[in-house]
Amino acid sequence: MRFFPLVTALTVTFVMYLLIMERDTLLGFAGVVAAETEEVEQAPEAALVRVVGLRSTVQPVAGTVVLRGRTEAMRKVEIRSETSGLVISDPIRRGASVNAGDPLCEVAPGVRKAALDEAQARLAEAEINLRAAEGLSEGGFAPETRVANARSARLSAQAAVDRAVEEMARLVMHAPFDGLLETDTAELGALLQPGALCATLIQLDPIKLVGFVTEAQVDLLETGAPAGARLASGREVMGTVSFIARSADPQTRTFRVDVTIPNPDGQIRDGQSADILISGQSQQGHLIPGSALTLNDAGELGLRLVDDDGLVSFAPARILRDTADGMWLAGLPDEIGAIIVGQEFTREGARVHVTWREEPAQ
Repeated sequence: MRFFPLVTALTVTFVMYLLIMERDTLLGFAGVVAAETEEVEQAPEAALVRVVGLRSTVQPVAGTVVLRGRTEAMRKVEIRSETSGLVISDPIRRGASVNAGDPLCEVAPGVRKAALDEAQARLAEAEINLRAAEGLSEGGFAPETRVANARSARLSAQAAVDRAVEEMARLVMHAPFDGLLETDTAELGALLQPGALCATLIQLDPIKLVGFVTEAQVDLLETGAPAGARLASGREVMGTVSFIARSADPQTRTFRVDVTIPNPDGQIRDGQSADILISGQSQQGHLIPGSALTLNDAGELGLRLVDDDGLVSFAPARILRDTADGMWLAGLPDEIGAIIVGQEFTREGARVHVTWREEPAQ
């Protein structure tokens, strides 16, 4: 009678041993180990954040610099009087086209003509005295000092003539170059003093576009580079870079850039606003959707990258250009895997499940 309880107890003990101590062996014998192992292996993968990645290889990017600027006359000068007197010429109205050498303002000569005649007469007298002194000196009838004094008097008389001629030349003010009058010339009968304005003359063909670039942009530009601009009126023009400043503006720390463009019809005016696009030196970059950009904990702008094992890292990036197809970024490795969807739901050092998207065609 006691034999059966003992067998029952041993059986229960053996089953409990198998269930507890040899559970894997028992389940393997039952054919369920493979299913359970597969579930264990799949569980971590299912828990990973799913992202979309883009493989990208560095490409050459045509560098361009966009800036806001204005038009500026190639030449602009205020023609002012060098002497005093009443204006005796009729005024030329603003907007008139003049050629280099054309008279603009003329001042009455006054006594200047008489002063010139007197200077010329004194010069003739001095020349006669010099010849006489030289003749007497050759015959031994006059000392060398007399000849020297005569020569000095002759030079003084010549200087007086030159001053009188120069003063007569100042009576008429001429255009120094071809251009357009921006103001009326001085009115007939007006009294001009030294420094008084006769007229303002500008040259508009060719004309300049003036803009200012930052310290980061100036190294991308070079003299002779092609450039284009859209004026505030909507007109589009083309030209070349003619000047890049070597010294920065002390207040803005920007560098002046001049673009010279033809203006044969004179329709482009001085002082018009313009959006300028300058072709710069080629750079290397990646074309990435702008939505992929993010910030790290330090506030740096860049991309979250992922490798083939799904490990996430962060790389700072610099924006080169913003286009309709995406943003060109520099400062990245030559080959990258950028997270373009889901980058905000992961962090550096994390592991993700990545689905790769093909690189966009260029």
